Amino acid sequence: MTAIPDARSNDTTARRTVIILVLAQALLGAQMPMIFTIGGLAGQSLASNVCFATLPISLIVLGSMVSATPISAIMQRYGRRVGFMVGTLGGALGGAVGAYGLYLSSFPVFLAGSFLTGIYMSAQGFYRFAAADTATPEFRPKAISYVMAGGLAAAIIGPQLVKVTADAMIIPFLGAYLAVIVINVVGSALFLFINIPPPTPASADSPKGRTRWQLITTPRIAVAVICAMVTYALMNLVMTSTPLAVVGCGFDQNNAADIVTGHVLAMFAPSFFTGHLIARFGVEKIVGTGLIILAAAGAVALQGVELENFFLALILLGIGWNFGFIGATAMLAAAHKPEEQGRIQGLNDVIVFGGVTVASLASGGLMNCSGGSAVAGWTSVNLAMAPLLMLAGGSLLWLMLRPKEA
Repeated sequence: MTAIPDARSNDTTARRTVIILVLAQALLGAQMPMIFTIGGLAGQSLASNVCFATLPISLIVLGSMVSATPISAIMQRYGRRVGFMVGTLGGALGGAVGAYGLYLSSFPVFLAGSFLTGIYMSAQGFYRFAAADTATPEFRPKAISYVMAGGLAAAIIGPQLVKVTADAMIIPFLGAYLAVIVINVVGSALFLFINIPPPTPASADSPKGRTRWQLITTPRIAVAVICAMVTYALMNLVMTSTPLAVVGCGFDQNNAADIVTGHVLAMFAPSFFTGHLIARFGVEKIVGTGLIILAAAGAVALQGVELENFFLALILLGIGWNFGFIGATAMLAAAHKPEEQGRIQGLNDVIVFGGVTVASLASGGLMNCSGGSAVAGWTSVNLAMAPLLMLAGGSLLWLMLRPKEA
């Protein structure tokens, strides 16, 4: 992105951008907790094999992974506004096709809608990078965390809309998917007010930056990508199974929505101070703290299947994700040059959402097809966190122990 020479005007622009992105995160972002709350339950009602109940969630993440590089390229060439508009178009189409799949009772059509929803999810992932585009290095981690904090409103709006719309029509969940269309149409207007300078076209003598391979093999970038992938994958692994586990253990759909609300609030509430913690203690320590909290979430979930266990485990899961993912994003944003951002940001999200796709696919199989009961499935899901936590923790420790001059 074009640099703005004066630091004060730079952060003035950045602060305006943050306000718009916070509103987008709050309104447009509400569709994600909605779909993650009901996607598995709707899939369970449509799929011929319950092992595929969470496949709709997996297709959302797969769609996000596939569209990450094209959307990054669009933003690099035409600017953030166009990329975000493409995202809302994908979200609206996803809601429409998903609603049509429910109307037809067609699992394949429903899955197609889920895949299109992934286009919005991918674009939403770039909100955090857009917040950093015009920010000074001092304001950058705070800008990222403020934008993520917009998810607090989404955490309240989304699950409450599920309660109002999920059974509003004869066909279960149809009303919720129609509401998703409205959210995208209305929310897209926010991007008319965004003011991020468009990328400067590359000239023959302009810096080309490092190749994708050179970028991803840079130790700091590699560790940032690994930690972002692990924290997001683990959050998705557990959250995707949560509504199925809650209902399977004898509670109702509203209990599941309340637990998801608590989880998403915990994902974004720390964002008001995560950036300050990064600035004070360093990004590595905050990412490491996030990994420890994720491990604590798994430990709590393994202690029992009462409502309080679900609530506490999912709250810890959200806090751990916040520290780990925002920290990894800040680490990545500070490790590349402006001319490299289109390459590395798209590659980062391909890897991150590739891991999340595998996690969401595994989530349904572990939850519904291991042990023969909801309790056994929930146990399997939480035990599966261990190897990924060791991968991220080991890579972060390696980075912190490397000589500074290296």
